[in-house]
Amino acid sequence: MRETVSFGRPHCAEKRKMYAAVILLVFMCLTATTHADHHHHPCHSPNMTGFMTVMNLKGEVRAIGAFTYDSTAKKLRFRSNDSTPINTSLHLDLLVFFEEGILYEIDSKNQSCEKKKLQCNLHPLDIPDDATFMSTMTFGNPSVEGEGIKLNLWTGSMADTKGKYTMSATMGCLPLSALYYTGSTTFFVSHVDIESEIKDPELLLVPSFCQGLPVEVTPEGTVNSFLSEFM
Repeated sequence: MRETVSFGRPHCAEKRKMYAAVILLVFMCLTATTHADHHHHPCHSPNMTGFMTVMNLKGEVRAIGAFTYDSTAKKLRFRSNDSTPINTSLHLDLLVFFEEGILYEIDSKNQSCEKKKLQCNLHPLDIPDDATFMSTMTFGNPSVEGEGIKLNLWTGSMADTKGKYTMSATMGCLPLSALYYTGSTTFFVSHVDIESEIKDPELLLVPSFCQGLPVEVTPEGTVNSFLSEFM
């Protein structure tokens, strides 16, 4: 059975207000007193298709686009949406194979790729196994049918950057948002129009012009990850 979470696609000004409100909500959760429940264990997301937005705390949208996620094979494709009315500072086309530890940066226009080795598998579409349960809360009005959604909040550490993260997911384990904060960078990831299916499996295949490439040498001190593409 397909599960869908959709909040629609508001206009530019409305989006900024919505994301600012969600960020404030997450910070409130971080500063509130929470109680760990040892009966709560991190769940794992199903296959998904949807839209992802990455922005910083100044309200600047770093990237917005469509994603496809295969939860079984641990593959993720994210493509910035150039048709969006919101100006973004990054234009990305990423294909990540988390099991193989490989990330492709794809340039379809120029038929070229960069193939990198992953040093970190953390990403905003799945709750890590070592995440700590914070609390359960309701987003919206729980007393009105269809206007309240119950979320679980999880938190944990980013070992490679000595940072922290907080993630929210529905009771069905669809991830809705994630906040990542380090000593130098803080950014927020949100997901809308999520459907628990893979609509186009070919998006998770390596393009023909990327096949056979050697893995690029990673400079010392560099940590390649899905998240580092937005930092």
